[in-house]
Amino acid sequence: MENFNLKRRILLEIEGLISESCPETKVPLKFENLHVALLKKYYNAANVSIDYHRRRVQMDIVMDDQQYDPKTVNTDLPTLSANLWFRNLCDFLKSCLDRDSRSLAFYASLLKSYQNDDRVLVA
Repeated sequence: MENFNLKRRILLEIEGLISESCPETKVPLKFENLHVALLKKYYNAANVSIDYHRRRVQMDIVMDDQQYDPKTVNTDLPTLSANLWFRNLCDFLKSCLDRDSRSLAFYASLLKSYQNDDRVLVA
């Protein structure tokens, strides 16, 4: 029961952080990095850029992780270029949240990094 409450609390807190990170005006750099990190995790993307004004997300989605080797420069990974449109950034990012244990651990680490105000997340 305690494990379920912890999972629910992590999801509620990351949703709250997402809501806080989507202001009507210009998005601060630390929140841009949060958005990119969430999208990279959900879509398994290599390059993610967000055009907040045009409401577009451009990314290169890695198609096959088995060819990825962290010890070498990966110049020939099969990727799919995607250009997505979103109506509401906050809702779009919340729809990208997974509820599996691995994702919850990632969200917990994001939350921990955003608890320290002077520390900026690098995606």
